[in-house]
Amino acid sequence: MKLFKKDVFGKSLFIKKKLIQILGLISHRRYRGFNELQIDGSEIIRDLPPTNVLFVSNHQTYFADVAAMMHVFNASLSGRVDNIRDIGYLYNPKLNIYYVAAKETMRSGILPKIMEYIGSVSIERTWREKGKDVNKQVKMSDISNITKALDDGWVITFPQGTTTPFKPIRRGTAHIILKNKPIVIPIVIDGFRRSFDKKGLFLKKTGILQSMVIKPPLEIDYENDSVDDIVTKLEYAIEQHPSFLKVVPVEEYAQTETELNKKREFWTKY
Repeated sequence: MKLFKKDVFGKSLFIKKKLIQILGLISHRRYRGFNELQIDGSEIIRDLPPTNVLFVSNHQTYFADVAAMMHVFNASLSGRVDNIRDIGYLYNPKLNIYYVAAKETMRSGILPKIMEYIGSVSIERTWREKGKDVNKQVKMSDISNITKALDDGWVITFPQGTTTPFKPIRRGTAHIILKNKPIVIPIVIDGFRRSFDKKGLFLKKTGILQSMVIKPPLEIDYENDSVDDIVTKLEYAIEQHPSFLKVVPVEEYAQTETELNKKREFWTKY
């Protein structure tokens, strides 16, 4: 019976579906109402295979980034183009969307534990623990679990492993890509850090223009590309390469702000 079906990690699909629907209803106005999420490239989502797809993105909050992607992915699969209007797409959400997260983060309260049930592939960070730098061995079970998730569906990962911008890409992501040969979809997000607290659970400001750009599949030569090659490609794809750090002239900054303010005029409609 469908009621008793489980995912590859033993989580009830019935409970997952209900949790996604409830949290989706609660969180929807965080991206369309209190703030406005501008989406570009969502048509790419509809053409993807059902399994072995790896989404790589820059990271701004612990949970709001993932929640937004789940909204966008399900809306796109339901036929919407670059928008999350009308939450009817939550009626039958995709249940095999997973995301890589630190075990330490997922154990920090009730809401993180609920988010973990929805689709977290929880791993132990090898470089940081309880706010301190460490140097631990990678657990092979963590790698196996990510592979298991890719075999079952889609996986979201944040290869920098931190919400701090322009930090180095973790080489482990490149190893996972070489091992599993997934379709790699880069995503660039912005505005989440200004909208939410660090965990992404509480609104910090309203009226913020958020953005999510979904890019075409990353071109990877699985026969010839090295780990370093893939790391560099990831840095450019999610716009976290040091070359993106530049001083913007005052005139250019003022023009950009003017254009953004025009887009923010949506707020007067509410």
